[in-house]
Amino acid sequence: MSHPAGPIWESISGISRFAALATMAELGCADHLADGPLNAEELALRCGAHAPSLRRVLRELAGMGIVRSVGQDRYELTADGSSLRSDVPDSTLPAVRMIAEESFWYALGNLPTTVRQGRSAFVERYGPLYQRLGQHPEVGQIFDTYMTSRAMPFAEQVAERYDFSRVDTLVDVAGGKGHILAAVLHANPRMRGVLVDLDHVVPGATAALTAHGLMERCEVLAGDFFAQVPAGFDAYLLASILHNWDDQDAERILRRVREAIREDGRLLILEMVLPDEDEPHVGKDMDMRMLALFDGGTERTRQEYAVLLEKTGFRLTEVFDLSAGASLVEAVPV
Repeated sequence: MSHPAGPIWESISGISRFAALATMAELGCADHLADGPLNAEELALRCGAHAPSLRRVLRELAGMGIVRSVGQDRYELTADGSSLRSDVPDSTLPAVRMIAEESFWYALGNLPTTVRQGRSAFVERYGPLYQRLGQHPEVGQIFDTYMTSRAMPFAEQVAERYDFSRVDTLVDVAGGKGHILAAVLHANPRMRGVLVDLDHVVPGATAALTAHGLMERCEVLAGDFFAQVPAGFDAYLLASILHNWDDQDAERILRRVREAIREDGRLLILEMVLPDEDEPHVGKDMDMRMLALFDGGTERTRQEYAVLLEKTGFRLTEVFDLSAGASLVEAVPV
């Protein structure tokens, strides 16, 4: 018989398990175990750690199925643990390191303060997230790596799931390094792309699209989506943008796109779309992080996106479900 407070105790235990996982990630244990089992002393020596303390973490990780005991005090990676290696496709290492970063821990640990006062305790202490990332390159690097690893699976799915046959040029608004744009262009050789982002992002985007061999089919522009979006194109992509902003600012962004888009164009929004029901959804977990990290950032339901789009001159036409709780929302001008 399950304990009536089972979900609560499971969540409490989850903090301890994540702390062990974060320790493994920060020490690079998975990379050191990649070539085979090591005992705690050997692994501690390679990680620069205190062996008795590391042994206790390994015991917890073994209980989680991340490592496995293979003899006296020796451990090897499991298939799940191997995803924490830095050299594997779809590595989970950047995600763990990002959530474990000091200021992110602070944000989530002070969620009660955020909810009590109605503004982010993180922003109050560290300033706006993207300002902090710019001022602290080491944190910015962790965040960029995390966002790249997070974007890649979605990039491939957007390219596969959506019919771009009627699209001549796709504008990736605040597209970062252009991973999604690159995937779409590779899958649609006749298409052209435009990536627009802030000044300091342009060099990295240009380098990334050059590495993809796509600069002959791409243009990278500096711009601020609150001021203006490149006009006259037939498809615009907002990927993981609107959830950073409250409704008022999200409407400002959408109005700039509405001013720019052709009347027969398509707007594509890549976000978590929350269910209206009480069922678990990864987007609800993400929404807690948005609440903690941003003043106004929020995940939205399909109905909330429909209302937001209607207010800004669009009509929601379809929602495509992708993996890991993500969705691609299609809308058209009205």
